Amino acid sequence: MGSIMSVVTRFAINGAKGRMGLAVAKVLDETGETISARFGNGDTPDLTRSDVAIDFSTPEASLALCEACASEGLSRPRPFVQVIGSTGFTPEQERKLSLFADEVVIIKSGNFSLGVNLMMGLLKQASARLHADAWDIEVTEAHHRRKVDAPSGTALMLGEAAAYGRGVNLKDVKVAARDGITGARQQGTIGFSVIRGGGIVGEHSVLFASEDEIITFSHSARDRTLFARGAIQAALWGRKQKPGIYDMQDVLGF
Repeated sequence: MGSIMSVVTRFAINGAKGRMGLAVAKVLDETGETISARFGNGDTPDLTRSDVAIDFSTPEASLALCEACASEGLSRPRPFVQVIGSTGFTPEQERKLSLFADEVVIIKSGNFSLGVNLMMGLLKQASARLHADAWDIEVTEAHHRRKVDAPSGTALMLGEAAAYGRGVNLKDVKVAARDGITGARQQGTIGFSVIRGGGIVGEHSVLFASEDEIITFSHSARDRTLFARGAIQAALWGRKQKPGIYDMQDVLGF
């Protein structure tokens, strides 16, 4: 982390017993940072001795934590920071989360790795130049058997980046599954395919296919600590920001 890790910050971890919670704790321990609280789904979060909360849990738990962050930050000179890596939010849950944006620095992302966020920028450029009348887009992702939401938050981020480059909304062109006699592929759609099995940390690819050639952008995560380090970087960046909703692209300055 370099010099940014020298800032004294007290970290709470939500979803502390989960895979990502354990990875965050491991990195914080290795870098000598202070873990001030650990809790999980269903626990009442005590944030009195914390400055930031790193949250890899569920949308319901993230919303409950955000309410606690807003309350805790009212008596402080600086707003509380919540880094959210939970995925699977419904539109209504996203709306509820936005209600706390005046009190909490919320940094929410489906992926905290440098590579994926760089890939998003490249996809925006590629999709703007590879037009829908000649190029089809397919997103494929693979995760461990315990992941409960599909497509993954990262896959949706990549799909949104590709849709952005073409000037369309992903919800209008997304095809999430194909089965049976589906007919010919509709021009301009963005397809998603999902694999679940074993202990796969995270594999994502975006394919651009024309009649003559195929271009593939891909990213493979080998260790969860890369996401943990990104989340910690986001939390420290958030300490210097005003309340609002940010993402990892903001943190990295992309």
